[in-house]
Amino acid sequence: MKRAHIIISGRVHAVGFRLTAFNTAEDLGLVGFVRNLPNGAVEIVAEGKEENLQELISWCKRGPAGAAVRKVDVNFGEATGEFENFEIKI
Repeated sequence: MKRAHIIISGRVHAVGFRLTAFNTAEDLGLVGFVRNLPNGAVEIVAEGKEENLQELISWCKRGPAGAAVRKVDVNFGEATGEFENFEIKI
């Protein structure tokens, strides 16, 4: 099990990014969270199988309709097991 810390920059607020990321992560069986950052980016911390994390990252590069993703930064680590599900943080 791996952990991915993902920061997505661009036009990613007010376009349904968090909700669609939540649905995508849940469909992939990942746990963790997604939240908007004050600087206009979106942060995702997700844990699960590496191939599922890679699918989430691929989705992040596109985002939902209406998003204009400019940059996706990813850092990998070992899963901590601290999450039981995936959630949207406000």
